[in-house]
Amino acid sequence: LYRPVCNQVINHDPDISLIPPRAPTLFTLRLAGSSQTGNQTLRGRLFIACRPINLSSKKQALQELAQRAADITGAQERAIFDVLLERERLGTTGVGNGIAIPHGKLAQLEQLQGMFARLETPVDFESIDEQPVDLIFLLLAPEEAGADHLKALARVSRLLRDKNMCEKLRGTEEADALFALLSDSAHSNAA
Repeated sequence: LYRPVCNQVINHDPDISLIPPRAPTLFTLRLAGSSQTGNQTLRGRLFIACRPINLSSKKQALQELAQRAADITGAQERAIFDVLLERERLGTTGVGNGIAIPHGKLAQLEQLQGMFARLETPVDFESIDEQPVDLIFLLLAPEEAGADHLKALARVSRLLRDKNMCEKLRGTEEADALFALLSDSAHSNAA
């Protein structure tokens, strides 16, 4: 369901601004913050699927995320899917507790891109704890991102390691509430 909040700036912090979405169920925020290892600032775009996605397998989840990421980033869907599959062949990105963080690097990207999605029904992601996944945070980075890719991955991992945060993400139905949870957490984890 399209929510007007997806087109409004609801946080007046200069480092966060919403961008009109290309797909009606997505909204975007730009975030910037200091990394814990120095004065560097990581900048990227985060897209949030406002409604749960109904999928039945890991491959289908990766395909759907690749399609949505292609619409948002302008990169080729097949290239995104191939990067994600290649990473999964190295080892699962299902990190446990119902969470997966698929990630990869693409030459077509100019900045970090993230997408958060909840699955309507958990799917087998071959997770390290063998539990099905219902929270997915996709992270894509430019090929030359180097350490920024790893720093962003560490931030996402810290955020989703918080069981209380994951419970809130699972229980939140409103787009503005998801935005508040992820943007407030992104800034507190970036400090």
